[in-house]
Amino acid sequence: MAKERFFLELEPSEAVMKSWPHVVIVGGGFAGLKAAHRLAGKPVRVTLVDKRNFNLFQPLLYQVASGLVSEADVATPLRLLLAKAANVQVLLGEVVDLDAENRDVVFNDRRLHYDSLILATGSGSTYFGHEEWRELAPPMKILEHADEIRRRVLSALEEAEQTPDRDRCRCLQSVVVVGGGASGCELAGSLNELMRHAAQRDFRQLDPQLCRVFLVDPGDRVLRAMDPELSKAAGTYLSSRGVELVLGGRVQSIEAGRLTVAFKNPPAGTPPERVLEAATICWSAGVRASHLGKLLADRTGCTVDRGGRVVVEPDFSIVGHPEIRVVGDLCSYSHTIDGKSLPGMAGPAVQMGGWVALDLLAQLTGERQKTFRWFDFGSMAVIGPLFAVADLRGIKLSGSFGWLLWGLAHLAFMPANENRLTLLTKWLWMIATRQRAGLLITGRPDQHMGVEVGLERAERVEDPTPAQPLEEPATA
Repeated sequence: MAKERFFLELEPSEAVMKSWPHVVIVGGGFAGLKAAHRLAGKPVRVTLVDKRNFNLFQPLLYQVASGLVSEADVATPLRLLLAKAANVQVLLGEVVDLDAENRDVVFNDRRLHYDSLILATGSGSTYFGHEEWRELAPPMKILEHADEIRRRVLSALEEAEQTPDRDRCRCLQSVVVVGGGASGCELAGSLNELMRHAAQRDFRQLDPQLCRVFLVDPGDRVLRAMDPELSKAAGTYLSSRGVELVLGGRVQSIEAGRLTVAFKNPPAGTPPERVLEAATICWSAGVRASHLGKLLADRTGCTVDRGGRVVVEPDFSIVGHPEIRVVGDLCSYSHTIDGKSLPGMAGPAVQMGGWVALDLLAQLTGERQKTFRWFDFGSMAVIGPLFAVADLRGIKLSGSFGWLLWGLAHLAFMPANENRLTLLTKWLWMIATRQRAGLLITGRPDQHMGVEVGLERAERVEDPTPAQPLEEPATA
């Protein structure tokens, strides 16, 4: 009979575990999973709590949205990833409250006591005070949102196949992507390839010339976080493939099938506003920290920055509570050489989670961990088939070689070998045949738009946020 490994009542089946400190990790993303892996097999009891039962590889969500891969290719069950760790328990649930004084977290109507707490609940999308846009322009932070984008694009093409009105077809075959960061560029490039190829090969009545993808960003170039040379290469490639860049304008309003862009300094002879008509509108323009940061601030008095991220100490703890660590997209860590806060990407999150786990283990033996130093591997974005841009610590690459490095990096970060194999196979198949495996229309319209990242409903009821002007979007 298999050994039981349940720690809810702090009564582990093995007597030796009773004296081990209890580490609770909230969030099974890049940072939380890395911390759990580092603590696996060590003299600590670990409980990983997440509202989803899987680890999601967010950087490839755009490939789910564009039908290149399926959901299971970018998500792996947490229990599968931690099955061999006898000292790690995975629990499904959303933490809705915490008692810092008594060291308890509350979820599923239970109180779970901890000796050390690691909060790694990630981030969600922000509409900068215009939450009414969310239903009209899905974000791309969870699987359900990627499914909804795919459903909207494919449903529009199916409707266009049966529509004799050419103007209506032009709207149905158009997509607007808001946000020119890495996620926006990747989504725009992939949807553009999907629609043009599908219209030419899979549909009999569609005119490929009517397919349009608009990429809207308030800056003067896409990928502003990257080197201008690479940014220019990405913009040139997107334009050559038919993506229309609408730069220098901010979203003024979004209605069903219509998006209005306002330009602060339009060129002479051009109107200050432009209306884009498209059946599908996607949002990748802003990021906000998980609402657990606000909850933590309410319960402990810790500081959060403008984006809702928790300001942490050099060891990722918060003032007055060294037993609470905050990592990943939820934390604002500015104890860097240049004083700039670490970016919300997979690389820093993995390094944070691993360092905190090692620091907890060092404390058990009375040792001191070396100061955290983030190693910047660089940034990259894939813009189209066999074309990517990459800035690897000053080494600038674009084109097919950049795509090769992008693919190797993403496969390396993927937590499960099975996913690595399926992704590689589907990428190679797509390159050879241009066929996509995930072009399924499933579910009812908008059925997933009510799925929340965390605590949104409760926060809206308790403290509704007033609308504010649209701000500069964060780059990926």
